[in-house]
Amino acid sequence: MPRRVLADQIAKADALGLDVFAGFEFEFIVLAETAESLRSKGFANLNHYAADNRCWSGQTAATYAPFVAELEDTLTRAGVDLFSLSVELGPGCFEATLKHREGMRGADDAAFFRMFTKSFCRQRDLTASFMALTGNGFPGIGGHINLSLRDRKSGRNIFADRADANGLSATAKSFLAGIIANVPEIFPMIGNTVNAYRRLAPGSWAPKTVSWAPYNYAAAVRIAAETEDMTRLELRLPGSDANPHLAMAAMLGAGLDGLARGLELTTPAIASGGPNEIPEGAERLPIDLLDATRRFRASAKAKALFGAAFVDHYAAICEAEDTSLRKAVSAAEVQRYLEAG
Repeated sequence: MPRRVLADQIAKADALGLDVFAGFEFEFIVLAETAESLRSKGFANLNHYAADNRCWSGQTAATYAPFVAELEDTLTRAGVDLFSLSVELGPGCFEATLKHREGMRGADDAAFFRMFTKSFCRQRDLTASFMALTGNGFPGIGGHINLSLRDRKSGRNIFADRADANGLSATAKSFLAGIIANVPEIFPMIGNTVNAYRRLAPGSWAPKTVSWAPYNYAAAVRIAAETEDMTRLELRLPGSDANPHLAMAAMLGAGLDGLARGLELTTPAIASGGPNEIPEGAERLPIDLLDATRRFRASAKAKALFGAAFVDHYAAICEAEDTSLRKAVSAAEVQRYLEAG
């Protein structure tokens, strides 16, 4: 069970006298499609809701204010508190930032957020898509995880150090070093669908390595340290389709391993970031679900963090998911190859 996997990692933090706090951000696409219309057209030629949306447009936000306000009210009544809900990258794209919660509640809120948002849209003859990449003409969308640790006795955020140039404590740097060291080998816990890797394809702005930087939205891990209380690490690798409990378990487990081993942060921060940028010496992330699963199944790190039984079972699930689409042929492939040669 994904919640059990996350609970085991939270228990490790608890044994150290640490409280885990996490808040998710989700970009999502709203389509002017019903369940019936999607099936009648074979899930092709999808129509946007809010087709006139421009990124961070105040005009669009005002135009679609009733939709946003009603969704916020629905989520609030469901016990899912939002920090913000706004328009985002382009036609039909919205973004929700959930308020940070302690421990398991952060991942639970993320799961309930998607459930309620999808139901809310369907009740209004719309469809919410959390696919990492819905198709041509759509942006890749993320499901980012903001995480911090607090000392239980003092309540202090142990990731913060105002004397540091980036506002990070030595503890936070070891945690970050653990993420960098482990994530390439446990990536199926972050990207568990074939579609998740479309977002990471060449030419996209999604990170291709486990890079980091302060306030840099192109980094795999963004450092945010506005104040001591708000200091956190933001993992920007998951797509919006990620399993919240497994993705958070991967981030927390990898980071706690960095603390346990006293890892030092030797990887320099990236200065820019863009499509296909690979920092010198950085390990490339898996290119598809099969590549990721093969690394995961063979990983001693993964087995040490999550147990051999889980690794073997979850790898089998991911292999079956990959196999399910190996013979799927897209219209784009038919167009490219049918008359060639």
